[in-house]
Amino acid sequence: MKKILVGVLLTFVTTLFSVATPLDLRDITENVYRGKGTEVITPSHDGVHYYVANDDMTKIDKCEYKSGKVVATIFDIATARECNIKSFEGYALSEDETRLLIYTNSEPIYRHSFRADYYTFEIKRNLLKPLSTNGKQQAALYSPNGRMVAFVRDNNIYIKKLDYGTEIAVTKDGENNKVINGVPDWVYEEEFGFSSAMQWSSDSELLSFIRFDEAAVKEFAFTLYGSYAPEYPDYELYPGEMRYKYPVAGEVNSQVKVVTYTVETRALKQHNIPVEADGYIPRIFAMPEADQLAVVTLNRNQNHISLYKLNARSGVSRLLLEDEDRAWIDQSVLDMIHFYPEFFVFASDRDGWMRLYQYNNNGVLQRAISPENQDVTAYLGCNLSTRTFYCQATSGAINRAIYRYDNKKGCVNMTPTEGFHSALFNPTCSYYIHGYSSATIPPVYTLRTADGKEIRTIEDNQEVVDAVAATDMPAREFFTMDNGCGYMLNGFMVKPHDFDNQKQYPAVLVQYSGPGSQEVLNNWEVDWYHYLANQGFIVLCVDGRGTGGRGKEFESIVYQNLGRYETEDQVAVARYAATLPYVDGDNIGIWGWSFGGYETLMAMTTGRGTFRAGVAIAPVTDWRYYDTIYAERYMRTPNENPEGYKYGAPLNHADKLQGDLLIVTGSADDNVHMSNTMEMVSALIEADKQFDMMIYPNQNHSIRGANSRYHIYTLVCNFYKEKLQ
Repeated sequence: MKKILVGVLLTFVTTLFSVATPLDLRDITENVYRGKGTEVITPSHDGVHYYVANDDMTKIDKCEYKSGKVVATIFDIATARECNIKSFEGYALSEDETRLLIYTNSEPIYRHSFRADYYTFEIKRNLLKPLSTNGKQQAALYSPNGRMVAFVRDNNIYIKKLDYGTEIAVTKDGENNKVINGVPDWVYEEEFGFSSAMQWSSDSELLSFIRFDEAAVKEFAFTLYGSYAPEYPDYELYPGEMRYKYPVAGEVNSQVKVVTYTVETRALKQHNIPVEADGYIPRIFAMPEADQLAVVTLNRNQNHISLYKLNARSGVSRLLLEDEDRAWIDQSVLDMIHFYPEFFVFASDRDGWMRLYQYNNNGVLQRAISPENQDVTAYLGCNLSTRTFYCQATSGAINRAIYRYDNKKGCVNMTPTEGFHSALFNPTCSYYIHGYSSATIPPVYTLRTADGKEIRTIEDNQEVVDAVAATDMPAREFFTMDNGCGYMLNGFMVKPHDFDNQKQYPAVLVQYSGPGSQEVLNNWEVDWYHYLANQGFIVLCVDGRGTGGRGKEFESIVYQNLGRYETEDQVAVARYAATLPYVDGDNIGIWGWSFGGYETLMAMTTGRGTFRAGVAIAPVTDWRYYDTIYAERYMRTPNENPEGYKYGAPLNHADKLQGDLLIVTGSADDNVHMSNTMEMVSALIEADKQFDMMIYPNQNHSIRGANSRYHIYTLVCNFYKEKLQ
């Protein structure tokens, strides 16, 4: 590690005394400077090996952790029997590691979900078979014994019994835009972050799933056009349409039920879980006991979470634990619930910081297993033989560290070096892949033992080090500032590579500002704003109130008041920037995407002329137009919080717009609909306010694909050059 650190510093110094290649925006949008990650691996249960696909996605190897050497090839397209595919896109192992699920020809549905052509592969027989010939499948899942695969097609669940080659329909009531079985609806997938709602019992005798009845949810539709990316040739002359269920704040959600299917009898049993009529079931978990299922429920306001233990055969459930918050339960809690034979792990910020807790199987709290006064950002695993737990958490808001907890030494920071540390542990927690980067060091990946001892370097990204050294890449400089309301805020600044402190430069604030988010992190990042800085701008980014990494009090200040405190803080950043001798205080702009686009509109309309120019990409313009789960998590319903919704809607402040505004949106954004932009445009027209707008046809919320990213950032940079320089 020291060698790499010295090498990076030397390359930056060398750059100062050599002619550097100008930083190119296209290289940035094509991720030339991002650096390689580790290969996507599947750890083996033996704790000694892992599985990995080759770069061409034509072969899967079994490798040894310690050496990285291939010990066996378990799948090879060139030699597999009855194989007629040329490559694959992904794979999954059966629990006993004797079979594979391989998929290809995937079609995206929403952000996480997709349908594809799945194949089963028997490693011992070297035999590849289609999972089904009746249409593409979704969320395919091996049973623990490896003899069956459950999957979803056209909103219904099917089971393929591999021993007999038979396909059995588990449900028959699935129907587009009415009933969904086994996979979440749009809003659950987007805001609770999962794409499969099925769980096999440990003995493979039961399949439990969530059933979504979205018949009463109102539909949303948008137009699709024939050309650009993605292309829809059938719509070249007559546009087509995407139509799906999207519940906006205060409206009806899907009705959800937990159902269990018994494989032997083919009987379906619907369970009566104690959840409010308009509440949520955001997760189900298979527990170690064969007939036990854990069910998570949330109330509509998402400030009361309950965990139930359900007997999937009898239908009897009992409460294991519950947690409450005066504001909201964070969605990240759902990904940090883990069950073991004698205990389970649960996360809560009840003491003001997100922490992990160990409970016994009766729901009795045993101990906290993460550091005090730091926010846990990921649960990484447990060595059951030593009862040692591992997690990622903050180490100061802008850093991430890996922590180890055991009963003898308590909680120990295994990675005290400032920067961004990540870890991927194997199932036995005997090895982990350690990732490290900082604002000046590209990602470095090493293999380590559980006590942190480095075994080998997996990827040092020397190519990125060399590429950066050859350019005039500007650096990020961290700072703190007083927002004038008693809070010190974290920020970073990027100056032009040829910065002259005797000159004055226009400034642009880049921000996201959403609840729990963080943009100011001591990690490696090269983005479009580095290019903008080299065009003669000072770029600043500050995480204001409501953002993450600083405990629940700092984050929940914005509760029921989205847009108010975030704007006050971005205005404070602009005023701070104007005091710097090298900043032209009359020419300050602001930029943001999604929530950041929303905040840009709030700043441009309620910021009292602080900003000369702003770019709002894919912005929410009224939280009444956004989905139930996200909007109500932070704002409650419009009926409960009418004043909060009124003030927090930029379109209600359109008449106060000051400065030059550019609004950008994708016409096929299924998340923040283009109608948000159209409503804002209407309000600005009625207020007699001039502005610029760009629409990207058929593009979703990410506006990515074909030439989109290069085009959009060129547009943004040219806009600021015209308006601020």
